[in-house]
Amino acid sequence: MNFLKKLVPQVALAEAQLLSRSSIHTSAVCCRVQSGRYRITTKRNRPLTYEMANPPHFIGHRKSWNSWNTSTLEDGLRPSQTAIEDVFIRKFMTGTWHALVCSEVIIKRQHNTIRIAALIRQAITPRKMYFLIGYTEELLSYWMQCPVTLELQTVGDKNDVIFKYI
Repeated sequence: MNFLKKLVPQVALAEAQLLSRSSIHTSAVCCRVQSGRYRITTKRNRPLTYEMANPPHFIGHRKSWNSWNTSTLEDGLRPSQTAIEDVFIRKFMTGTWHALVCSEVIIKRQHNTIRIAALIRQAITPRKMYFLIGYTEELLSYWMQCPVTLELQTVGDKNDVIFKYI
């Protein structure tokens, strides 16, 4: 109890000192300016897809969200579990389809179904591709306890998805 009585005046003094200082920022303002943007290289040889080429403030205008679900709304069910599941699905897809995923993995949740969309390179035989589709759908359906479907589109070369170079 004595400890708290001694601590209260010190906290009040610290708050008063903090409020008495001027709140002038000397650093440059970075509001929606830097995050999610890619630095231009000197040789302009960094490839960007359409998704990467648009800055974050164009989400909903020129590009869409990578996860479609309603759990992040107010009073949504399981928002943290849904986010962790989305990260797991993306890592599982990029690991299973090693060096074949050319774009972002899009996850759409509708009722009890999870639909996963991505662009895949045509670097393996159709037989292996069908096996990987079935393998991915079965394992994810078992782990997520709901039906999972893959909506994959194939491209001939990784350079086909490049939108511009910076």
